[in-house]
Amino acid sequence: MQEFAREGLAGARTDAIARAARVNKALLYYYFKDKDTLYGAVLDHVIGGLTVKLGETLSRDLPPREKLLAYAGAHFDYIASHPLFPRIVQGEMMRAARGGAPHLMRIVKQYFRPLLGKLAVVLREGQAAGELRPVNPEHFVPSMIAVITFHFTNAPVFRMATGADPFSAEILAARRTAVLDFIAAALRPCAEEPEGAGK
Repeated sequence: MQEFAREGLAGARTDAIARAARVNKALLYYYFKDKDTLYGAVLDHVIGGLTVKLGETLSRDLPPREKLLAYAGAHFDYIASHPLFPRIVQGEMMRAARGGAPHLMRIVKQYFRPLLGKLAVVLREGQAAGELRPVNPEHFVPSMIAVITFHFTNAPVFRMATGADPFSAEILAARRTAVLDFIAAALRPCAEEPEGAGK
């Protein structure tokens, strides 16, 4: 994970991976036929772990608003405790932009699409109960995820701009509170909806 996060798929070296794992390359290739297969396993480990944790949160017996905020908190906490996650995922997204991400379609089908479907159901249930303002899940869910993940993907800029450690316990706690407050405000039913809301 560290090698792929630091160097990306193209730059990662199996020699370095084997050395860090304290195994020889032959053993590495016994389990993984090539570097790309090993990279796919890393993506499954990183993204699969996240979606299992978030799926458990979305399965809890909570009102929709509480469930979405519990989801947001769990998503934030998972990334905060897995600092390599943003770099690996961002690297795969950049590969996709260049047309070279064969794992991404499988990951989207296996992990992201089911998770997005569950979030859309919770949003619709909350809207039907009058607990949440009408929003289009196709737009709201990516916006919510962006608010959750931005601090981590933007950590180097945050460090340069403020001189502070974006991963310090104090800053992470403050950011988590701000993220949940922002999402809660975005979901709060309004007396009057602006024209085009929920479209």
